[in-house]
Amino acid sequence: MKQKKIPMRKCTGCGEMKEKKQLVRVVKAPDVTDENGGLLQQGEISVDLTGKKPGRGAYVCHDPKCLAAARKARRLERAFSCKIPDEVYQRLESELSEG
Repeated sequence: MKQKKIPMRKCTGCGEMKEKKQLVRVVKAPDVTDENGGLLQQGEISVDLTGKKPGRGAYVCHDPKCLAAARKARRLERAFSCKIPDEVYQRLESELSEG
């Protein structure tokens, strides 16, 4: 019987390839636009514990040090192509420390 392939993802903090289940997904929801293509609302950035939310995803280890490294090097900003406010990082840190 053929073995099932295990999905691997790279942590944006430490750069290690790990199993998808071992990482936390940070997701940027799709932008809301009007019928002419004008931007109405920019997508919200949040932690996706289920791994099922729609949008662009980036992965971080459960370790708060990895989130700090990703923040210092602005890797999440590069992954999402937008400026990430400090409040979002604070919310991510609190959710990672709880989970």
